[in-house]
Amino acid sequence: DVSTVFRIADGTLSPLTGPMTLADYMADCLLHPEHGYYATRDPFGAAGDFITAPEVSQMFGEVLGLCLAQSWIDQGRPDAYLAELGPGRGTLMRDVLRATAGVAGFPRKVALVEASSHLRDVQAETLNGHDVEWVEHAAALPDGPILLLANEFFDALPIRQFIRATKGWSERRVGLGDS
Repeated sequence: DVSTVFRIADGTLSPLTGPMTLADYMADCLLHPEHGYYATRDPFGAAGDFITAPEVSQMFGEVLGLCLAQSWIDQGRPDAYLAELGPGRGTLMRDVLRATAGVAGFPRKVALVEASSHLRDVQAETLNGHDVEWVEHAAALPDGPILLLANEFFDALPIRQFIRATKGWSERRVGLGDS
């Protein structure tokens, strides 16, 4: 039956009725614990598939860090967390922390939103010696003021895509074809 797809769930295949949404398909491709692109490898740098600005030059993170520090000062120096969504190898946060080290009272408590256990290990090594807490979802970030970084995070999020046809709108789904 072409309307039945098999979705990988917790390392096993399980049939679902009907095609899955594009967002669910992308989430499995990116974050499945055994097969997901981000969950199973370090895709960054010369040995990976792409490079991001923090990996090209430390100045990117240092400038962002100084920008955050000025924003924090302008807000009256609140007791805040420093957080990053999708921190990659932790390079950006390391550079931010280095650049703000001389800013008296600047937040040193770091929260990283990372779903990949492999990348958490890489980040722990990069940020060794810093006070870091990991969470899997942005909703789990601590309450209170947060100075938030999200470099290229939104580029890799699963998306919902809708198609307009003669009968109206429908969500794009991924399923098996005849072959």
